[in-house]
Amino acid sequence: MTNTIAAIDVHKKVLMVVTGPLGEEAGDSHRFQTTRDQLERLAQWLHSRGVQEVVMESTAQYWKPVWQALEPDFRLHLAQAQSNRAPRGRKHDFGDARRLLRRMVAGELILSFVPQPEQRSWRTTTRMRQQLIRDRVRLQAQIEALLEEAAIKLSSVLSDLLSLSGRRILQAIAAGQTDPATLAELGDRRLRCGREQLEQALDGRVTPLHQQLLALYLERLAMLDRHLEQLEQLASQAMQAQRDAILRLAEVPGLGLESARQIVAEVGATAETFPSPDRLASWTGICPGRAESAGVSRSARSAKGNRHFRRVLVQAAQAASKTKGSYLQTVFRRLLPRLGFAKAMWALAHRLCRLIWKLLHHRVRYLEHGLITDPRTRKHLASKHLRALSRLGFQVHISEPAV
Repeated sequence: MTNTIAAIDVHKKVLMVVTGPLGEEAGDSHRFQTTRDQLERLAQWLHSRGVQEVVMESTAQYWKPVWQALEPDFRLHLAQAQSNRAPRGRKHDFGDARRLLRRMVAGELILSFVPQPEQRSWRTTTRMRQQLIRDRVRLQAQIEALLEEAAIKLSSVLSDLLSLSGRRILQAIAAGQTDPATLAELGDRRLRCGREQLEQALDGRVTPLHQQLLALYLERLAMLDRHLEQLEQLASQAMQAQRDAILRLAEVPGLGLESARQIVAEVGATAETFPSPDRLASWTGICPGRAESAGVSRSARSAKGNRHFRRVLVQAAQAASKTKGSYLQTVFRRLLPRLGFAKAMWALAHRLCRLIWKLLHHRVRYLEHGLITDPRTRKHLASKHLRALSRLGFQVHISEPAV
């Protein structure tokens, strides 16, 4: 650590900056605005005081422009706000910055992982796409609520309300068509529900207001679909150089190309920031936590981590547990009786996290063993059954099958 460092308490409009040799109280302090010219003045001010290392703390996204302005010239750290919490009744802006400086020198801060600018752009694209997916799901729920208000039970007979048949019917309703027989003709003949059942579901009380609102919903739905397609193209182009890592991840049961892109955007193409799978699992918040006092463990609840990566892991674990013939499904079924569904799923997500670190860090491919267990497990099971047979009085000799 350098002899002179700076601490910045970041707010939306102002920055409280304190410098000092090794965190001493007698350092300089100054207040800056967050506009671009003020950030340039901040960089010059820090250079004039010989600062080479800067630690900042922010409870929102306001640290990002400050980071971008100082990134080329200084070594930066981003501290989690909770680790610099002030005693009750003793909070002060410059006091927070001085305390941040002292705790940085003492090594008491919890620092956040901030990737390189290119990876940050990947994160922005993939996270925005995920936000649009959530908006689309919410919009689908709003469309279903509107149909229920109009006594249209279309979602009761169609497994996917926004399928091709569902959209044709919804567009016809928005255009003013209310005849159930005519609307039922728009459904695909391969639908599982019969034509008579579909007509009954479409026999409702649709008013002009319902039609106008449905037209607005469908217009917004088309816009979201266009934006999702554009974001997918942007992410694919931006991460073209990481295609090999993405394809290796996509081979894992439960993952796909989109999930693989999100993983690479969150942890990097080689996960080089995390020296071990344990560190990656801890950063993600997918492993058991520790709350110990007086030698007694009070809780093993997982700590908060990267919620974006953790969401992908949990979704992949749910998909992998249903992938027939996969080794991960075998692991899940083995854990299920002992741990229960929720904990078994969490353990499978932890296993996936460690597997992803292995694939990225060592640049290897996933090899599916299926239902065949690894040699150590086979040897353990064979010894276990031999001991059980011996207790029953049997003498059994086993040998490896001929290849």
